[in-house]
Amino acid sequence: MNDLSELWDDPVIAVVRAPRIPDAAALCSALAEGGIRFTEFTYTTPDVTGHLTRASASGWRVGVGTVLTAEQAERGIDVGASFLVTPGCRPEVAQAAQAARARGVPVVLGALTPTEVARAVDLGAAAVKIFPARSFGPGYFKDLRGPYPDVPLVASGGVNAGNAAEFLAQGALAVCAGTDVVPPAAVEAGDWAEIARRAREFTRACAARA
Repeated sequence: MNDLSELWDDPVIAVVRAPRIPDAAALCSALAEGGIRFTEFTYTTPDVTGHLTRASASGWRVGVGTVLTAEQAERGIDVGASFLVTPGCRPEVAQAAQAARARGVPVVLGALTPTEVARAVDLGAAAVKIFPARSFGPGYFKDLRGPYPDVPLVASGGVNAGNAAEFLAQGALAVCAGTDVVPPAAVEAGDWAEIARRAREFTRACAARA
């Protein structure tokens, strides 16, 4: 995957943050059963590289998030990450983006303000993650579409089954599903049936976008 164009058809990224993930491949399988085919593990999760290795070896489309340095970017790609996500546009993150692009891996750079969106685009972002999305609301995405009609935007932070469709309707390319779909307790318990149910509910809600 050298870009993120497939998000047009599957506009949800499950963001997993949990103290323990008993089986990363089984987790990805449960999410896919519910219609979510992009999964992001983060560097705030213990043994994230192990989870990426196991999930990618099983053929799942996985990325790594909370990338803060070029070294983290390289390490994530080495173990199978097919996309990277950063929380912002610091100089260190710019290096991470450059390292990933050099290896053909798309990067979603974090931003909030119009100036930060422009910087992310200048750094070669495949898409720009707007965080915290809930604090500014779906209308903010419509506003950003004015100066940036062609920039793929991803809504992250506080997105749930009740508001996801509106973010998509107002101009987000995709949304990030966090604890609404992958609550840490369910992940730790390996309750894949519950996670598949939550994923299905979330994707059905997204399908209601105008």
